[in-house]
Amino acid sequence: MHIFPQLRKLERKYASELMVVGVHSAKFPNEKEKENLYKAVKRCELEHPVVNDAEFQIWQQYACRAWPTMMFVDPEGKVIGKHEGEITFEDLDHLLGEMVAEFDASGLLNREQVAVTVEAEPATPLSFPGKVLADEASGRLFIADTNHNRIVVASLDGQVSQVFGSGLEGLDDGDRQSASFNHPQGMALNGDYLYVADTENHALRKIDLVAETVETVAGNGRQGNRRSGESPGSDSELNSPWDLVFHEDKLYIAMAGCHQIWVMDLESGMVGPYAGTGVESIKDGALSEATLAQPSGITTDGERLYFADSETSSIRSAELQPNGKVRTIVGLGLFEFGDRDGEGHLVRLQHPLGITIKDGTLYITDSYNHKIKEIVPVPRRSTTLAGAGSAGHMDGFAGEAAFSEPAGLSIAGGRMYIADTNNHAIRVADMETWEVKTLELAWPD
Repeated sequence: MHIFPQLRKLERKYASELMVVGVHSAKFPNEKEKENLYKAVKRCELEHPVVNDAEFQIWQQYACRAWPTMMFVDPEGKVIGKHEGEITFEDLDHLLGEMVAEFDASGLLNREQVAVTVEAEPATPLSFPGKVLADEASGRLFIADTNHNRIVVASLDGQVSQVFGSGLEGLDDGDRQSASFNHPQGMALNGDYLYVADTENHALRKIDLVAETVETVAGNGRQGNRRSGESPGSDSELNSPWDLVFHEDKLYIAMAGCHQIWVMDLESGMVGPYAGTGVESIKDGALSEATLAQPSGITTDGERLYFADSETSSIRSAELQPNGKVRTIVGLGLFEFGDRDGEGHLVRLQHPLGITIKDGTLYITDSYNHKIKEIVPVPRRSTTLAGAGSAGHMDGFAGEAAFSEPAGLSIAGGRMYIADTNNHAIRVADMETWEVKTLELAWPD
């Protein structure tokens, strides 16, 4: 999915020359279901046809070995190239430019466009909200209204007070109406400043909630591939920052695109990797030697970072000290997943995306199982708290409630606020009774 922004740019630039056909060969069972895939296509705003290769038939015919794999096919239908793994927009643009020139010169290029009908989601107040942050002290709720490219600020009972972002995709600083984001996700609050992981801009943004302004503090809009060393935020290229947590004048970043945890010193402005080599796998050990796999949610208790390592369906920790270590709490590997509560190695999750901590207990969105679970770090025990286990939208108590790929959660005042992404909703769970209700947002006139 980290390549989708580049593909969108290329599809727009080469609208008459390039035809993209997506082949979805799913790793996780949840992704194989037609309706879940359909939601993902709309969430990722894909404008090309997508084939559900649930049985890996096309994958095998094209001898694929990695996600993503790109096959290049000429105007006569012949496979002329293959690329495994991610690639920058600039490299793809250069390659496609040469191919267009070559096939244009030979008279093979047909610029007749193929009509593709894209069915849009019905208009809703929120669109695929990815993360949510509840602040009990100020009584505010911050919502990453991801596909509307904006940040919504409300009271804990849903009274909207501020909206930051024009709604257009972009990397523009300025006041709250003129600033722009590109599919923002996680947020962290420090006083009157809200920091935002502006995921598809590969940037970190800083919102001044009093002055109502937005500025970029790290990233320049280009997807980077650096995996070591630090640099000033303004000179850094980030890689799909997905979530943030603030601790002692530092922002810790779940950098999903390069499978690392990064850190930004807010005093010096320097940013760079904190944990993980950049290799996608699951290996515990020293911060600089451990391997992670698409960390997408992060929280802290002041002694350790805890993160949802999505592609390994695991929950892991990283110590907040220079010689610290990464340890796995639950989860075993890239292809070990499921839906099983219990302790230790018996626990199975399926692509968790959100995590928070309260009184030593971790709470997670087990996203592809459509559930909310608690993880007790010792004795590494998992328990389901809410969610029916299949996609749906139903209020009710505990297992009666239904979610659809919830991706973020936060706790304030004995209530858990949940970004129920595919339902375009914020859900609220009473943490004593585990009754789940849908939060009704009241928008200003």
